Amino acid sequence: MTFSICVRERYTDDDGGDQVRYGVAVTTRLPGVGTLCPFASPDGAVATQSLVNVELGRKGIEYLGDGLAVDDALEALLNADEGKPQRQLHGVDADGTFAFSGEECNDWYGHVVGENYTVAGNLLTGEDVIDDTAAAYESDAHGDAPLAERLIDALAAGHEAGGDKREDLEVQSAALQVTNTEAEADDPYYNDLRVDASETPVADLRETYETAKRGYEAVLAKYADEE
Repeated sequence: MTFSICVRERYTDDDGGDQVRYGVAVTTRLPGVGTLCPFASPDGAVATQSLVNVELGRKGIEYLGDGLAVDDALEALLNADEGKPQRQLHGVDADGTFAFSGEECNDWYGHVVGENYTVAGNLLTGEDVIDDTAAAYESDAHGDAPLAERLIDALAAGHEAGGDKREDLEVQSAALQVTNTEAEADDPYYNDLRVDASETPVADLRETYETAKRGYEAVLAKYADEE
């Protein structure tokens, strides 16, 4: 299931309160990755890939909501999974990070863990894919652009480095999700996007994001006087 990134960012809301935003983004040389891999909630972000077990993502997010730490939650799920050697699973919560790549994942595979993010991939052209994805995120981790945009930048860097090595598979996909801990925050229309079937998924995800962002801003401008 190619490569993905999960991130955690702390920020201050308009009332001066401490908040956290989470993001996850993924791309692969298969259709419909947004239905399988990325999971996010106000409690964290998780990506499940390689030989995908969607329940690892669903239950992982559920366990985070129950108060389990991300490493405890995901390790427990993997230990109960007979397919563990073929899984890749990684994610973040408010305080921790976790990344696992089973020894039976397909080359090139691996992961990297940063202070506030994780990146993992398999069936890649090489290690540069996840290294460049991580470096692109780190270089703009505190930038002014919305997290969704910066996640696309990170995917683009990994894609440029080679991405998924299965060049014979033309139909590809990409997806992103961003959430935060603000109970009453407006959820921008560009924080949960998918490109389910495309030959240029990262570029199409960027175009979808830019269109959605324009639409969101247009709605805010149109109805600003009615608040």
